[in-house]
Amino acid sequence: MKRRVLFLCTGNSARSVLAEATLRAWAGNRFEVFSAGSQPAGKVNPHALSQLTTEGISTAGLRSKSWDEFAAEGATPMDLVVTVCDSAAAETCPVVFGDFLRVHWGLPDPAAVQGSEEEKREAFRQAHRIIKARLLAFLALPAEAWNDRAALKHALDKIGFVEPEDEAVPHD
Repeated sequence: MKRRVLFLCTGNSARSVLAEATLRAWAGNRFEVFSAGSQPAGKVNPHALSQLTTEGISTAGLRSKSWDEFAAEGATPMDLVVTVCDSAAAETCPVVFGDFLRVHWGLPDPAAVQGSEEEKREAFRQAHRIIKARLLAFLALPAEAWNDRAALKHALDKIGFVEPEDEAVPHD
């Protein structure tokens, strides 16, 4: 059974798009992956596209879109909604989404970084490193984890604290 995952933030131009494209590239047939924003920027940040391209991840079809597309009547229901920015975490998701798990994997907004082009590229590199570490932990969850909603929620909540440096540290 293919699970549907929606990454949600405010602008849907950076973090949620990085997560969508990366999980889509890595998930094979396990997940259907989407992203959206509560106040979409209207375009994907060029640094996000560049970061994905550098990593060899397809950017085909990526666009900044509103969560309204996923809340509309008749919209495909989600199994999991992951907020990736603090402002989205405090917002109320429309109840028309249905019965889904909601978790928060917040991280700093690389699009908010001021400075040189190199500093901006580095911010996107760092955000993507965090996203990739969390997605690797997510993909490592066994398929049967979805059978125990409470345990799955606990495991997904813990993933929100995974940092790239954690990858080499043994876990209990």
